Amino acid sequence: MERQLKNFFDFLENEKKLSDNTLQSYKRDLKQFKKYLESYEIHYNRVKENDIKDYIREMQEQGKKASSISRGIASIRSFYQFVLKNKKIKADPTQNIQSPKIEKRIPSVLTAKEVELLLNQPKDVDLKGIRDKAMLEFAYATGMRVTEIISLNIDDINLDEGYVVCKNANKQRKIPLGTMSLKALREYVDDARDVLVKTEGEQALFVNINGTRLTRQGFWKIIKFYKEQAHIEKDITPHVLRHSFATHLLQNGADLKAIQTMLGHSDISSTQVYMQFQDDGIKNVYKKAHPRA
Repeated sequence: MERQLKNFFDFLENEKKLSDNTLQSYKRDLKQFKKYLESYEIHYNRVKENDIKDYIREMQEQGKKASSISRGIASIRSFYQFVLKNKKIKADPTQNIQSPKIEKRIPSVLTAKEVELLLNQPKDVDLKGIRDKAMLEFAYATGMRVTEIISLNIDDINLDEGYVVCKNANKQRKIPLGTMSLKALREYVDDARDVLVKTEGEQALFVNINGTRLTRQGFWKIIKFYKEQAHIEKDITPHVLRHSFATHLLQNGADLKAIQTMLGHSDISSTQVYMQFQDDGIKNVYKKAHPRA
């Protein structure tokens, strides 16, 4: 199995060009499954449907969440489809396996007033304040994931035309920047970034006080600091700003497909979770405008 796993991981990395985070998830899931098979002395190419069901039961008994189990099954299914395609097995044991149903959690969302209160906290009186203002405005203006924001390079933004190019694995998307975000970003790039950067050739858009690329943890701490400054009760993370971005766009009449594109969702069902936040105003517009409403 070790050799087939190596071939599979090479395929995911070189052919599928998956991100490192996704690749590590596959590796974790399949190494756990391999350990399980070894403990019961089951060879990977002799696994039957009941063996997979037993493995699911064992994960449930260990108290694993439905989302973790579902992801694990998806990884195992992908592996068996790969070895089946390469004629290492005659049948896919996962073919009739149903993943446990995951209840879609309602995303935490800020009101427009809470967003305004949060974004007004950083003061552009020093380098850190200018950077923080630009970063919070940018996060809310683009709805980008925290890993995408901290991975951005200075060349990924176009201040003249007002957009950012987000590169994720082998995909990329162009996201427009609003007036407030552009203003804060321009001030950061013109007046603060070059002073913060200590090393010539540093490409990161957002840098820490040491002049190097800001980390995920650094971004979280900044948001937590300003949430406390604003006395907002809700728990605020970078992802809450992403949820708020999508919800407020939808509430103001944006097209769901456009929001899907900006968020970088491959499946529109992931974007549809925001439909529950539509206000009565949009529903009334729909009723009045749609011929079959």
